[in-house]
Amino acid sequence: MATSKTSTTAAKKPRAGGIPTPADVQDAFIKPLKGMAERLQDLPLAGAAGAIVESGRKDLQALVKANEKSYQGLQAVVQRQTEMLKSSIEEWQGTVKSLPGGDPREGLAKLDAMGKAAFKQALDDIRELSEMAAKSQADAFDVVRQRIRDNVDEVSKLLQPKK
Repeated sequence: MATSKTSTTAAKKPRAGGIPTPADVQDAFIKPLKGMAERLQDLPLAGAAGAIVESGRKDLQALVKANEKSYQGLQAVVQRQTEMLKSSIEEWQGTVKSLPGGDPREGLAKLDAMGKAAFKQALDDIRELSEMAAKSQADAFDVVRQRIRDNVDEVSKLLQPKK
């Protein structure tokens, strides 16, 4: 007897080249966690089991919030990086258009000054982007760190003898 397997779920098609969109990546991480948190919230349990489920729900909410913060930070870094690149291109185009046609030494001196300024700006931009990324990750980690503290407090309360 031959059996055949068929897929019951249709996969989303990624962008051309097989690269998923940022929204697809965010959905892949956040939607399942939100669904789990909602299902846990609706469970009618009492006592220690209820406390454990509530703790798990809070853990998932913290994880969702941390992922959202991380994703928003990444979006901000990419946006700022795009702005920096656009500004740099416009600046170079303006400089090339303003080069004098007569004296090549003057043109080279102007390009040299522009190159030095561009190098300094690139270092400043790298510093700014790395600070943005670090702050974003720190914000996301703070959410997780606070949830860990809350878990420790909750477990401590559960383990205290009843008076």
